[in-house]
Amino acid sequence: MNKPVIIIGNGGHASVLVEILIAQQREIIGYTAPREGTDLFSLPYLRTDDVITNYNPEEIDLVLGLGTINISSQRKLIFEEYKARGFTFANVIHSMAIVSPSARIGQGVQIMAGAIIQTNVVLQDNVIINTGSIIDHGSTIGSHAHLAPGTTLSGGVSIGGSCHIGTGASIIQGIAVGNETLIGAGSVVVTDIESNKKAFGVPAKEV
Repeated sequence: MNKPVIIIGNGGHASVLVEILIAQQREIIGYTAPREGTDLFSLPYLRTDDVITNYNPEEIDLVLGLGTINISSQRKLIFEEYKARGFTFANVIHSMAIVSPSARIGQGVQIMAGAIIQTNVVLQDNVIINTGSIIDHGSTIGSHAHLAPGTTLSGGVSIGGSCHIGTGASIIQGIAVGNETLIGAGSVVVTDIESNKKAFGVPAKEV
């Protein structure tokens, strides 16, 4: 049975997740944030994240509603803090996403509308696969990575942990991108990119 959920965050990414959860008839207790929002479907404001520890980890799930526009450690820090406290992060998968039954999906993974996850893809913990992204066969996405809308990964691509792959970027087959690396929007990656780098352009070059 699905547990009630608490949303962490109240921005645009959180609102997309809430709409998916409402459509799936998940019970939402409310949301936490530094300050009360105005557009999160009239959900109760529970105050800051500290309130989560008042709940029994066995009785609720968490949904991390913070997106990223570049490399960010905040999602990772929040995820690891509350997982260490015994809480579980729910997977949120839009009904209009296509996910292969052979795909392996970690905890707290979020897959938006129109995304396609093909055969033997691995999505590790706390990954965001945003709207309309295509992840082809045998690719692996490391924990806490965010693939922005419209990204395309050909077969056998490896994306390291905490990466941000910008909107509309394409990565050809067999390419490896290291940890905490930023790939700019619209870039085409045709060679491996090391960890802790930024790469932009067609073809993408490290900067």
